[in-house]
Amino acid sequence: MEDNLKLSNQLCFPLYACSKEIIRKYKPYLDKLNLTYTQYIVMIVLWEEKEINVKSLGKRLFLDSGTLTPLLKKLEEKKYIERVKSTFDERNLIIKITNKGEELKVKAKDIPTLVGSCLNLSKDETIELYKILYKILNNL
Repeated sequence: MEDNLKLSNQLCFPLYACSKEIIRKYKPYLDKLNLTYTQYIVMIVLWEEKEINVKSLGKRLFLDSGTLTPLLKKLEEKKYIERVKSTFDERNLIIKITNKGEELKVKAKDIPTLVGSCLNLSKDETIELYKILYKILNNL
């Protein structure tokens, strides 16, 4: 019974520690772009989608509106995004990438490779880990 309270038996701990350490590897690259990690993942979605409503963005990134609102405000102050009310439903806020936000993509393009190289995983291990992590996320 007491074994399940050992840190070495907690699946959550290596997940937490790995996440924290990987995000730390992003920091020097993101500092050059004046972005936090959370701002960076918002920008990744916008580089892909070009525009998205706040609710869908939150769902995609597993972030609540209390976290997203100040983050989006900062990105708007930096002129990387704009927040506009939907023409179909004014309660629905749409996030659109700006030209300045698109230009940032060029500066960020090498970050995934640079951080990925720190992991020392084979391509197959990376793919397997990705599948397992998304399986966990989808089951939660």
